[in-house]
Amino acid sequence: MTTIRIPTPMRTLTRNQAEVQASGATVGDVLKDLDARYPGMGARLFDERGAVRRYVNIFLNDEDVRALKSLETPVTDADRITLIPAMAGG
Repeated sequence: MTTIRIPTPMRTLTRNQAEVQASGATVGDVLKDLDARYPGMGARLFDERGAVRRYVNIFLNDEDVRALKSLETPVTDADRITLIPAMAGG
């Protein structure tokens, strides 16, 4: 299973866990499994078309998945996905 780092604002959905695990062959598969394990997570990550929301950054290890194959990027059990929502304010 792939480890997923959960940002503080989303931890209410993961019972306050900072890291959780989910399975899948690609980043998209892992995130779908994450939503199945922790309902509501998908709504925070994906828009109504199923695309990653503009304000959510997803990193596989240290690489932004947008620079890789996006949601089709393959993953292994040794990989770490980090979710980083953009913050705004002033």
